[in-house]
Amino acid sequence: LYYMPEKIKRNNIQIIGMNLSELEDLSEKFDQSRFRGRQLFNSVYKQKINDFDNMKTLPTSFRDILLEKYVLHPLSLVKKTGSDLESTEKYLFQLSTGEKIESVLMYEDKRVTLCVSTQVGCAVDCKFCATAKMGFSKNLTAGEIIDQYLIISNSINKRITNIVFMGMGEPFLNYKQVINAAKLFNNRSGINLSSQRITISTVGIIPKIKQYSEEGHKYKLAISLNSNHQSQRVQIMPISKIHSINDLIKSVWYYHKKSKRLATFEYVLMENVNDSSSDAERLINLIGDLPCKINLIPYNEIDGPFKRPSDERIKRFVKAIKNTNFIVTVRWSKGTDINSGCGQLAILES
Repeated sequence: LYYMPEKIKRNNIQIIGMNLSELEDLSEKFDQSRFRGRQLFNSVYKQKINDFDNMKTLPTSFRDILLEKYVLHPLSLVKKTGSDLESTEKYLFQLSTGEKIESVLMYEDKRVTLCVSTQVGCAVDCKFCATAKMGFSKNLTAGEIIDQYLIISNSINKRITNIVFMGMGEPFLNYKQVINAAKLFNNRSGINLSSQRITISTVGIIPKIKQYSEEGHKYKLAISLNSNHQSQRVQIMPISKIHSINDLIKSVWYYHKKSKRLATFEYVLMENVNDSSSDAERLINLIGDLPCKINLIPYNEIDGPFKRPSDERIKRFVKAIKNTNFIVTVRWSKGTDINSGCGQLAILES
């Protein structure tokens, strides 16, 4: 039922992940015009053609070279799981080197959002996140990130409208490949997603937030805050030992002043951890007059000590921070019955 990449022939050099300039250079390498590189780019990213043989705009001789020397897809689709409760699908992929990752597709009215992974596992070790139990194996290439989109896009009858870098891994610890992938998603000659339909999430890698700000990227920025003071954040997000919560807020101020854009703080509500009225007050004081958005996420339970707050406690917290100078939204996660909600992605194999 699912597309599997062609058998690897002489090597493991993958086309998906290469940008336009790289494909033009590749064409010249085999005595083809740079125009052939543009045709190849169009075939891969705009037309989403699944194999070299069907790229009919390319000369047969060039297609033969590509078949002999290159692999198109770096991923293979192993399994697709649909939710019985909501319009959500989870996809299990295998890398050419054998590791596995997951992606989640969510439908909401005309919006079709794909949550992509950026690493195999994660090194950040947030205590409430299932992915942390995997540990860290490796960074994904830009091609392995993009291929999640391409394979899923070819398996559904709707257009994916939004990309969020919020799956397995910490995107800013794989900064170069994530930015390269975002550029490919955004390229007008290819996939052509608006920069405002691409969101990159981070737990708060401060040097990379500053680099992102200075480079002037227009993709949306989301920060996993999940706490309102330093000692609490250290307990649930050990990364705070290196990147303190106060320094994190300063870096988001820097981002706002550089970009004139609003970052979004993701705040996972956990019962009796960060969901009380006093927690709401501390959160308001922490953010102060920083222009931003707050996205509240009721915790999606995994096998661990944390619990989801009752609806009453969630509503009380929302009410406590509603009348502030920042925008507040609540994200009710989809697909929790298939462990595809926020923080639930994990591949734990014996």
